[in-house]
Amino acid sequence: MPIDWKSYATGDFFDELISAPGKPRPFARTLAKYLASLSDEELIQRQDAVRYAIKTMGISFTVYSEAGNIDREWPFDLIPRIIPQKEWQITSKGLEQRLRALNCFIHDVYNDGKIFKNKVVPIELVMDSENYRPQCKGMKPKYQVWANICGTDLVRNNDGQFYVLEDNLRVPSGVSYMMENRTVTKRVFPELFENSEILPNSEYPSHLYEMLMSLSPRDKARPEVVVLTPGIYNSAYFEHSFLAQQMGAELVQGSDLMVEDDKVYMKTINGLAPVDVIYRRIDDMFLDPTVFNPDSQLGVAGLLGAWLKGNVALANAPGAGVADDKVIYTYVPAMIKYYLGEEPILPNVPSYLCIDEKQREYVLKNLDKLVVKPANESGGYGMLMGPKASKKERDEFALRIKANPRNYMAQPLVYLSTSPILTGTGGGVEPRHIDLRPFILQGKNFYVTPGGLTRVALVKGSYVVNSSQGGGSKDTWIVDENGVPGSKNAEGGAA
Repeated sequence: MPIDWKSYATGDFFDELISAPGKPRPFARTLAKYLASLSDEELIQRQDAVRYAIKTMGISFTVYSEAGNIDREWPFDLIPRIIPQKEWQITSKGLEQRLRALNCFIHDVYNDGKIFKNKVVPIELVMDSENYRPQCKGMKPKYQVWANICGTDLVRNNDGQFYVLEDNLRVPSGVSYMMENRTVTKRVFPELFENSEILPNSEYPSHLYEMLMSLSPRDKARPEVVVLTPGIYNSAYFEHSFLAQQMGAELVQGSDLMVEDDKVYMKTINGLAPVDVIYRRIDDMFLDPTVFNPDSQLGVAGLLGAWLKGNVALANAPGAGVADDKVIYTYVPAMIKYYLGEEPILPNVPSYLCIDEKQREYVLKNLDKLVVKPANESGGYGMLMGPKASKKERDEFALRIKANPRNYMAQPLVYLSTSPILTGTGGGVEPRHIDLRPFILQGKNFYVTPGGLTRVALVKGSYVVNSSQGGGSKDTWIVDENGVPGSKNAEGGAA
């Protein structure tokens, strides 16, 4: 039978599409009505079309396991997540404000250190960070921007407000899946793109390329931009090759580059070609074996020296991860006020620092109510979901906190908003928890993606949205509040 929105139970959570059983939100009415009009057979056909498109397009990701690396097809739910355009305009300004302040902070850390002198951020927190790179001290990247590409994770709580969960400033990934989700959705629902005002996200590669070219240390009409990948066994290799292809840039590994006289060159069949900008998808510690990890075979000997002398641009800059720290994250609202003289547009999730004795005491007494995160892990690894953990797990985590309080912070469990997923044939829809990762570019100018990568916990009741741990994703639509068709900026037609 067709989808019946009257039987869709939103429960105690804020649902992005359905405000109450049988009542789609104003901006989702067109989508909800359309989905309800599809027969059982048509829904099955659409699901099959999704699987076929993902397989033929080769959209995949790699899962690391003890049994070896497993290449999997991208898990995708065909019901889009929708955000009204007026709300997104405010959210975009908040994301831009946040990255501006974070880049001011990173530049300050490696240069004047004013924020430490004014006791806004304790200097010891930064000096003890795993991502602080003393080798970068005194460096002044172009435009004083260190994190040129940022993926900020947003969650919506029961109050309907977006909160910033964390900032990803080292090697943020996922933007290719955001774009491919749109391509798949346009193939499956071409008629919706003809009748709805949906902002396009296909412009990201051109904005990325323009930003990277703006970083070139040399005044050239077309600087040589390359994408530096660890190789085919990296979990995000699909994205590396996708973005290189979309930008028309060379995809290279460390062995394809060399440094001579503090300048970077690419090895080609015609000899050495100068390289101006490197979009690196390799962690700091593997970039240059002469400075960081001496055993690294992924990087390029002498690369850091070439960057420090201003002969090549690196995006993101080494050392930018000093602000990609879940403890430093708690100070971002203060950074916005300190550097920009503004009130934060997007709030942080309330947080507790385990390095503070009183806050640590509260965390240890309330582990059953809190989510505890290590400072520098990503992908949902190394954290404690207190409300869902056993007493043994909480006791073990308490010992870790006591042994290394600097490495942990805690937050109350955010009641992540939900969005419907198709649970199978027969028109079954159920709510699942979601988050959102928009991408922000900063170079000479700013660019914020219209929407981002919506990740969804495919398992009922789960809060884990990471694809590496069983999560999936959805297409994200930014639409007019009333779904009015006909905007010149809307994305129309089938792919």
